[in-house]
Amino acid sequence: MITLHSLGALARLPGPIHLAIGFFDGVHLGHQAVIRRAQATAASEGGTAVALTFDPHPVQLLRPESAPALLTAPPHKSRLLDALGLSHLLVLPFDQAFAALSPEAFIASLAHACHPLASITVGHNWGFGKGRGGNFHTLTELGTRFHFRPQAVAPVLLDGSPVSSTRVRQAVAEGDFPTAARLLGRPYSILGEVITGRQLARKLGFPTANLPVDGLQLPPFGVYAVRASTTHHLRNGVANLGRRPTVEHNPLVPCQLEAHLFDFQGDLYGQTLEVVFVQHLRGELRLNSLEALQAQIARDAAQARTLLGPEPPPSGA
Repeated sequence: MITLHSLGALARLPGPIHLAIGFFDGVHLGHQAVIRRAQATAASEGGTAVALTFDPHPVQLLRPESAPALLTAPPHKSRLLDALGLSHLLVLPFDQAFAALSPEAFIASLAHACHPLASITVGHNWGFGKGRGGNFHTLTELGTRFHFRPQAVAPVLLDGSPVSSTRVRQAVAEGDFPTAARLLGRPYSILGEVITGRQLARKLGFPTANLPVDGLQLPPFGVYAVRASTTHHLRNGVANLGRRPTVEHNPLVPCQLEAHLFDFQGDLYGQTLEVVFVQHLRGELRLNSLEALQAQIARDAAQARTLLGPEPPPSGA
């Protein structure tokens, strides 16, 4: 998948252009329905399907005190969109100038950038332009003016209610991974680049791969049985999510995800790791010594090994 970062880049794509527009946080079943409609339209009519999203989340700029925690950081969202078979992703910076565009000015900029713009597909309740002043009725009027077809995708229902990022966030916050997986159409996971930690766990005999989680919607703090995917292998492991109260006494220290991969030897620093949460084992504990922490980690690892079963075979095996 090719990622574009300006409207002008649309002019270089084979037309007609079929846009699927949304923030797509989590790329849940509802988002997938919007993107697949645009892909299907492009397949039947010719041209290129493009997912258009924004960075940062509009609410983060306009009302930062109300901004939601994200289900997927930008690299994670990009990987999930790529897995849907998209050939192109357009990520537009959401800044004050962009936020000030009227609905008409925003759509006009898209129509003028594409050669030509054939369709725009959105969710049924999509709002756009300054103050979210535009809706699907507005889009229909602008479609007549700028000669493209608007398409609204009906909500995807699960248990009688629309699938939404809000529902996924609630399930994750409650540690309800089965519900989150049903809404997402995939297991809930966190993806990020492995960073250097204090290496204390290595000294205790349980080296960990550490992922930053700032700004993400997280499950409850604690220890989890996990599966983590490296470049070519899905590995079983045990992970701690939280602030490490045994070794960190500052309650404001940033939260971190630390995953110990069973029987793994190697250097993961700088590599991308995806950690799938399988089951909560216990809450975070403040223990009296490093020896007590080492013994507790050993018990956690043994419990996770039993729960997860045999190591998955390497990809391609």
